[in-house]
Amino acid sequence: MKKNIAFRLCFATAVFIVTTALSAQEATPSPASGKNMTEEQVNDANIQLMRQDIRSERKKVVAANMPLTETEAVKFWPVYDRYIGETIKVNDVRFALLKEYAKNFDASTEEQADSFIKRWLALDQENTQLRLKYVPEFDKVISPKKTAMFFQIDRRVSMLIELQLASQVPLIKP
Repeated sequence: MKKNIAFRLCFATAVFIVTTALSAQEATPSPASGKNMTEEQVNDANIQLMRQDIRSERKKVVAANMPLTETEAVKFWPVYDRYIGETIKVNDVRFALLKEYAKNFDASTEEQADSFIKRWLALDQENTQLRLKYVPEFDKVISPKKTAMFFQIDRRVSMLIELQLASQVPLIKP
């Protein structure tokens, strides 16, 4: 029961961060960021900060819901960090694709629309392949049941973030 509450609390925080960051229309540069930054550079910097916040919240959700012994935790977190590092690379490509889409969604050609959806689905496949690659890695440091639990948690958090992101992306115009 306590873990369920912790999961909900941490997850609600992550969703709030995503919603707040994605709904911000204009960003202002901080004094430390330099006065010569373009609006796009400022937005990119803010999105990078948001992504770091989401990763931090995600790790908190995992930590709050994974019943790891001290010995398991010492082995688990380095594997987790490698997994997230590879996930970031896939998400960097997804972010670039979304930026490209945002520039063209009003006047996308048939070819652009076809390319967008195929590349988006390929990124979904990359995420699935990454999970499959890491199942044996996690199995080496925690039990298969705990590995399954981790990937359930990871998948739930990913799906909620994805849903939040998808709700902010306008549908392509036919």
